Amino acid sequence: MSHTIEHVSDNLIKITVVVPKDKVLTAMHVAADELSRVMNFPGFRPGAAGYDVVKQRVGEMKILEEATEELIRASLAAALIEEDLDIVGAPHFTMDVMIPGEDLIYSADIALMPKVKKLADYTTLSVEKKSTDPTPEVINTAKKDLARMQTKETRATAGKKLEHGDKAVVNLTMKKEGVVLEGGESQNHGVYTNEPHYIDGFVTQILGLAEGEEKTFALKFPKDHYQKHLADTDIDFTVRLNEIFAIETPEIDDEFAKRLGFEGTAMLEEKLKENLAAENVLEEIRRQERECLDLLAKKSEFDAIPDVLVNQELERMLRELEHSVGENGMELKEYLKSVGKTVAETKLDFTPTALTRVKVALIIREIGKKENIDVDSSKVDAELDIIADRLGEDSEHRARVYEPDYRDFVESQMRNRAVVDHIMKAMVK
Repeated sequence: MSHTIEHVSDNLIKITVVVPKDKVLTAMHVAADELSRVMNFPGFRPGAAGYDVVKQRVGEMKILEEATEELIRASLAAALIEEDLDIVGAPHFTMDVMIPGEDLIYSADIALMPKVKKLADYTTLSVEKKSTDPTPEVINTAKKDLARMQTKETRATAGKKLEHGDKAVVNLTMKKEGVVLEGGESQNHGVYTNEPHYIDGFVTQILGLAEGEEKTFALKFPKDHYQKHLADTDIDFTVRLNEIFAIETPEIDDEFAKRLGFEGTAMLEEKLKENLAAENVLEEIRRQERECLDLLAKKSEFDAIPDVLVNQELERMLRELEHSVGENGMELKEYLKSVGKTVAETKLDFTPTALTRVKVALIIREIGKKENIDVDSSKVDAELDIIADRLGEDSEHRARVYEPDYRDFVESQMRNRAVVDHIMKAMVK
């Protein structure tokens, strides 16, 4: 077999492969044997019909077609190994010559894995550590959240007007130019008048209403509203007040702390501080990792990134978004409607991040090779055992954990983690 390579553009090549006719003939005889086994040839047992019989029954071109897939697979793999090429995505094939009795000639357009042209010196770059101690303000907010969880709601007496601090149960309709917004109607919606996250002016408009009263008013949505088609737009609200509840929030004192199982407020604050600090440590590690890798991606230089890599990352990010909104009980289609985005627009928004993520993956790969970072097989075995144990007695899924493909995946993940730890050790000061 022989081959030639043409560089079409950055990271895109065209490789033309010639498979000699003697190898083609050998492959055709193997394909004919297989056809003899799977097809019915009258007068012959399965697999007993010879090449000439199969040829007469199905035609020589059919035999060649059956042989071609394996010929291409083996010959292209040999060419890629010989040239030491690392490819991305699936090749696009063109059959140049496919005639029984002749050399088989085909070409394939192939995207190459881009290289890091200049890796930033991560030993001289740095990311600064931040304190993980919770501030007094954060601790006070946590205490208020605990108190809010212990609030009591008492139905207001007849004739009471809605006051700041009360809870209102309302029917709500929002319209734009007379048309009800998508998701703009809500029945028996709870409004806590002492919370700040409503459209500016909404709570003020409904204060003073009594149960059974209705009010229509207009408010302008914020310029930075997440629904871009509604941002900085006048929206008409119709609110019917169904019920009013007085909210009784307990004082945060020793008695409150005791009801939660603590000796007093000092112990409660200490436990809150401990839990918040633990959360902050995890978040700080994530921030350090993100900033280290983003900084390396920004400071390094790369070959042109093939569209196929960016598109793969965009699809991965879209699946992550679908999973995230699914955990909140929504479908992706429903979520995109709520934010006024199409799938195409969402992908466009994701593109800069997707490009950075591709660059980060290339950097991790490059540093892993440069520093010869690997994972001991015994550690991979131990990790697989942990994963298998989580599956309990499900023997079918447990068996899959130990299959070579899954082992390679876990080993790759562990190697990447080791590389990231190596980077952070050098960069976080």
